[in-house]
Amino acid sequence: MKKIKRILIANRGEIAVRIMRTAQLMGIKCTAIRTAAEPNAMYLSLADNVHDEVDESSEITVFLDIEKLISIALETKCDALHPGYGFLAENAYFAERCRDNGIIFIGPSPDSIYKMGNKTVAKQIALKHKIPMAMGSPGSIADEDEALKHAERIGYPVIIKAASGGGGRGMRIVRQASEMEKMFTLASREAEKSFNDPSVFVEKYIENPKHIEFQILGDMHGNIIHLGERECSIQRKHQKLLEEAPSPALDEELRERMGSMAVRLAKAVGYYSAGTVEFLLDSDRNFYFMEMNTRIQVEHPVTEMITGIDLIEQQIRIAGGEELSLRQDDIRLEGWAIECRINAEDVQAGFAPAPGRIEKISFPVGPGIRVDTGVSAGSSIVASYDSMIAKLIVTGSDRRHAITNTKLALDAIWIKGTKTTLPFFRMLMRNHLFQSGTFTTAFIEKDLDKYYNTGEYEETIAAWLATKLFVEENLTEKKANISFDQGKELTPWLLRKRLTQF
Repeated sequence: MKKIKRILIANRGEIAVRIMRTAQLMGIKCTAIRTAAEPNAMYLSLADNVHDEVDESSEITVFLDIEKLISIALETKCDALHPGYGFLAENAYFAERCRDNGIIFIGPSPDSIYKMGNKTVAKQIALKHKIPMAMGSPGSIADEDEALKHAERIGYPVIIKAASGGGGRGMRIVRQASEMEKMFTLASREAEKSFNDPSVFVEKYIENPKHIEFQILGDMHGNIIHLGERECSIQRKHQKLLEEAPSPALDEELRERMGSMAVRLAKAVGYYSAGTVEFLLDSDRNFYFMEMNTRIQVEHPVTEMITGIDLIEQQIRIAGGEELSLRQDDIRLEGWAIECRINAEDVQAGFAPAPGRIEKISFPVGPGIRVDTGVSAGSSIVASYDSMIAKLIVTGSDRRHAITNTKLALDAIWIKGTKTTLPFFRMLMRNHLFQSGTFTTAFIEKDLDKYYNTGEYEETIAAWLATKLFVEENLTEKKANISFDQGKELTPWLLRKRLTQF
């Protein structure tokens, strides 16, 4: 075992904050990187040391520059590096370069990252180890003609997927042969742009499935366990919006079957660190391996909340060579947890990005409420990076209780300065299909009449309180030339709640 003393956080935003908080509780110093895009970012104020990397002339962000990150780690005397999620977190070469320079990569081995990161290789390994899969091409395909041959064998609809990467990029559904040429080209181009690899493959498209993923932990001594599942079916264009744990679709028998497959796959590649094995579940309760993410997930907090296990701590301990202190029989799933990804997006404009400066922000506090964020009042959501403002994680004794608590927590959030996805989540908590737990990945595209909640008196209440706030905030402070537009970003639910207080 090797005692980790200082970690370079090769990431930003809420995940940088999240890693620092656990590492510092473990007595480990953290170094963060200041960039030109976010010179005053919140995460910098929490670091033990900040390295300035504000070269605006660079063509790529420092978080994607492997050699620059290695150089920073060596210069700041960091003996370990945590990649977070996104950026280079699933780059096998990056993990290898860390190892070559004596830097502990807090994640799996380069070999595991490569084998699971390349979807065609991962499918071949899954097939060899009898992991259930949808029919598809045995590997990457060269062109649309080859794609057509596989589609005719499999049967439409099919889906074209990027061989590298994930996150919904490089994916196109093909429902008939006439669409193949266009969709193949689009998928391949997007794959090359997103992952620097145009390779794609074809598999049978499962209509209206549930998206279920299993959290696993493995150490360098061959011990691998799973921590139960997460329900990830609330998504738009393959991008997850809300996750919960456990899933309303699974019982103990199905959980055991799917969990054992996740562990089997991880063992097949000698996996260690935290990872996620993702499946599709059809209406007949058949499940199919989709992919493995070899990193910490955005939605990891819901698993932490129902297991009591700090996944970042486990990653750090495993990277230092420690053996897992947990066995499968030790894992207990208690209660229910829901995570809402609060992004700077305009829901009414089809979730279009809405970068801007956060003027005011207020989150609820109390038992069963957790907020992971990388912003505060005065922070800017910049177009250079993702649009996440915060993750709201709420627990309950069961699913109904968790939904009720989440509804109350959402209604208590106030964010001013940019449009957010809050209206969507407030609608979602009140939607009968979501409350029933019977939704699928087609929920947003097929089962919603609108993306946001409205009420009979919402506009009247909004106008009333906007005027009230204008008077309080501007006239009392003798400010001039302030537009009434300032109040329109306040959500109707906050306005209603405030109205009842007067």
